[in-house]
Amino acid sequence: MKKLISIAALAMSTGITDMVNAQTYKADQNPYTLVYEGAIKENVKGKVNIHPVSYKVNEITIAANVYTPPNYDATKKYPAIVVAHPNGGVKEQVAGLFAQRLSEQGYITIAADAAYQGASGGKPRNVDKPANRVNDIHGMADFITQYKGVDKDRLGVLGICGGGGYTIKAVQTDKRFKAVATLSMFNSGMVRRNGFMNSQFATIQDRLKQASDARALEAAGGEVKYIGGGAAATDEQIAAMPFEMYREGAIYYERSHAHPNSGAYPNSGGTYTVSSLIDLMAWDATDQIELINQPLLMIAGDKADSYYMTADAFNKAINAKNKELFLIKGATHIETYWKPEFVSQELTKLLEFYKANL
Repeated sequence: MKKLISIAALAMSTGITDMVNAQTYKADQNPYTLVYEGAIKENVKGKVNIHPVSYKVNEITIAANVYTPPNYDATKKYPAIVVAHPNGGVKEQVAGLFAQRLSEQGYITIAADAAYQGASGGKPRNVDKPANRVNDIHGMADFITQYKGVDKDRLGVLGICGGGGYTIKAVQTDKRFKAVATLSMFNSGMVRRNGFMNSQFATIQDRLKQASDARALEAAGGEVKYIGGGAAATDEQIAAMPFEMYREGAIYYERSHAHPNSGAYPNSGGTYTVSSLIDLMAWDATDQIELINQPLLMIAGDKADSYYMTADAFNKAINAKNKELFLIKGATHIETYWKPEFVSQELTKLLEFYKANL
């Protein structure tokens, strides 16, 4: 039997080294349970403030955080940015980091937990259907464009990982969004259908059968079946994961940036219902992508094993205005979420983009 190597050994030859040595953020050490570097700990006059809010989308209560910029004056008008979180993520992680940093530069921003996930409502937990996630983005736009001080004609969006794929779909028809950006875009339908890096072609029909059986069981009042979840992965389990994004993701979501609403069954952290595959496997973020005519910026790490999804979408977005692909040299997928030197580059580019287009 092949011997599994430990995280410490694996770190010697991969980007996991920095994650193992990075600071660990604890949700219970922040009054807003934010788990990212430089997170707000209190609202101070004259600085960025955070405002927990809730609203309804299709009768489901959505939990969100709105960030207002320094010296916010509700009688003035500000550009706004919607931030869509990754698959398995919650608003207190990378989505919150970028929402806060963009707000520091004069934008009103919103980061919300997807329906059925995190602190938002919806049962069974962790239903992950593309129509829901896309509607979450429309719903954030509905809410933030009514927020005091927001100039509804200057609305942008940033979609991260899975939130990036759902953003690509949402903006095809929602022209309230005047500037569209993605970070480490992940096409959930493509991966759930074909496997990561097209590694599961051979099992497509088997997995569709499993999804159909799971839905039938739910309809009969039986147990809801899940993919993922349970206890956090051990060093050995992480080391055995075949893709860097999944190895680093396990550390990010379960250790360095873990959150009470992520990383543990049955809330968020990558878990989703088996029956969701019925919708996911027939969906693709790039279907009808030619409908995007807004300015488009797509950012990815040049070492990310998920980069092929950004490249595919970028090449297919033939009608996007002034589109640009911006690569972060030396960055993996998960490193674009937290590593200071990469986050700094990403924010500089995003601010340049939003300033030009909002």
